[in-house]
Amino acid sequence: MMNKLIVANLVHRPIRSLIGILAIALEVALILLIAGLCYGIMNDTKTRNAGIGADVIVQPPGSSFLAGISGAPVPVKVADVIRNLPHVKLVSPVIWQISTSGGIEVIDGISLPSFEALGGAFQYVAGGPFRGPNDILVDNYIAEQKHVKVGDAMNVLNHDFRVAGIVENGRGARKFLPIATLQDLIGAKDKASVFYVKLDDPANADAVVQEIKNQPGMEKYSILSTRDYLSMMTPSHLPGFRPFIGLVISVSLVIGFLVIFQSMYAAVMERTREIGILKAMGASKTYIVGVILRETGLLAVAGIALGILFSLAASWGIRHRFPLVQVVVSAEWILYAVAIAIVGAIAGATYPAFKAAAKDPIEALAYE
Repeated sequence: MMNKLIVANLVHRPIRSLIGILAIALEVALILLIAGLCYGIMNDTKTRNAGIGADVIVQPPGSSFLAGISGAPVPVKVADVIRNLPHVKLVSPVIWQISTSGGIEVIDGISLPSFEALGGAFQYVAGGPFRGPNDILVDNYIAEQKHVKVGDAMNVLNHDFRVAGIVENGRGARKFLPIATLQDLIGAKDKASVFYVKLDDPANADAVVQEIKNQPGMEKYSILSTRDYLSMMTPSHLPGFRPFIGLVISVSLVIGFLVIFQSMYAAVMERTREIGILKAMGASKTYIVGVILRETGLLAVAGIALGILFSLAASWGIRHRFPLVQVVVSAEWILYAVAIAIVGAIAGATYPAFKAAAKDPIEALAYE
């Protein structure tokens, strides 16, 4: 009986019901897509750093583990110090340089032979290695999104380069220049941002890290095994990540709360006589509260389902339209979004529900 009454009430006011459903769907979609974008970018960066193949990563003092923050502040000859230590097979100096042209991206300046020695040769989708100082390598995601092919010109850091090769993604940056070329472009001759170290056995990483720190002048360098470096790529280590996600959740919760509150409060006011009739027929306060909250629950379920479907469709569309943008809609965040949407909806309906239950049946019946 109660279920039939609830459904009838929602169907009787289709526009208001639809607005409530859409508000909750927006709340869920906002949480899932924003969180999915943040986690997608973080996981993509983590995967590409793991794909380089180094066992130890050495950065100058004061560096961030985020690629591109350091610039090129130290001499390349630091590599010679590291190269002479026990268990070290090779050292590959790399420049991380941020470009803000058309969006923020990191460009790697590499010595191709030593960089490929870390994790194996690049897998070329088309073209091949650098042939000269004005050549550039791009990954297949960049090639797809920018619609470039081998031989095309590409402007990077206000300089025109020829696309020499298109490589499989997953090896550090998405654009690669010869290290000497990038050094000249940014005025950092014979300098580097990071040193990737390959060992004879990854099990020796911790010992090598300590040995590097013991070298004169390198006590304050940021030196981590790749395992430890990747473990730092979590929300707790990313500046502003948690506050940003918290802000998104708070805004979403407020949206859901306000729309449900307005919708249910207006519904209670419109159904004053109906509530009076129910109370005159013996309906308890608990019954009235239950009707309002169950209506809200039905709206929330419909809105959550719609929000999840929209998020999945939007993430698929984003990945296919913008290959560089990764969106991760995880089961964990779906559960978070469901819980947040339900809390917001119930909180928004609580006052209207108790206001309805408190109505005097005589006054309610006389209400015009």
